[in-house]
Amino acid sequence: MLTRLAQPGTFMRLSGRLLPPLALAAAGCAAYGLYLAWFASPADYQQGETVRIMYIHVPAAWMSLFFYAIMAASAVGTLVWRHPLADVSQRAAAPIGAALTFCCLLTGSLWGRPMWGTYWVWDARLTSVLVLFLMYAGIMALWRAIEDPNRAARAVAILTLVGAANIPIVKFSVDWWSTLHQGASVLRFGGPTIDAAMLRPLLVMAAAFTLTGLCLHLAGMRTEILRRRVRALTIVRAERLGGLA
Repeated sequence: MLTRLAQPGTFMRLSGRLLPPLALAAAGCAAYGLYLAWFASPADYQQGETVRIMYIHVPAAWMSLFFYAIMAASAVGTLVWRHPLADVSQRAAAPIGAALTFCCLLTGSLWGRPMWGTYWVWDARLTSVLVLFLMYAGIMALWRAIEDPNRAARAVAILTLVGAANIPIVKFSVDWWSTLHQGASVLRFGGPTIDAAMLRPLLVMAAAFTLTGLCLHLAGMRTEILRRRVRALTIVRAERLGGLA
């Protein structure tokens, strides 16, 4: 069953049906989350209104790690099973993950300026997230540097798995080293420490980012499949024309 679903033709049919309801759910969550963030969530007694940056920054940070995890799983599929959809999935996920990581860095800098007095400090969390962004950029550059698609897929898969070592560093950097970032306040043993009035919009915005990311990933995979089909047809056409000549 799973093998049949992973075929490009079946994936195109299934994803075409899933995209509209997913997009509608993403838009609904985003609208509700933004309403809660701006009108139902209180300002922080120390950070004031700047605390609202959290509702963009934190989901972007979570999703930047999530999409790299998708890429790492896809890399295993490329190297072990050589499944064509694995490389398609990885190629579609890379620009989304890079954009989310950039959003995380940008909003973190804007949030850090009034809190820390500077836009940037070289602490473990910030540095490891910057490395994550550079990994995304390097992976996309490697795809463009190698013309043969099969060689590019294998090289990118290996680089992706090497870069996966940075994921636990990003996650646990605040526990392993002394940083300006606070420890986990939502996903932790013992339950969240954040107030419910702030937790609710944060979780809704996280759902909105997740659904939007999944929509973009499915749409990106569909685009990549169509691009490869066009490329294959172009090659066949050029070979036929060459044979006639």
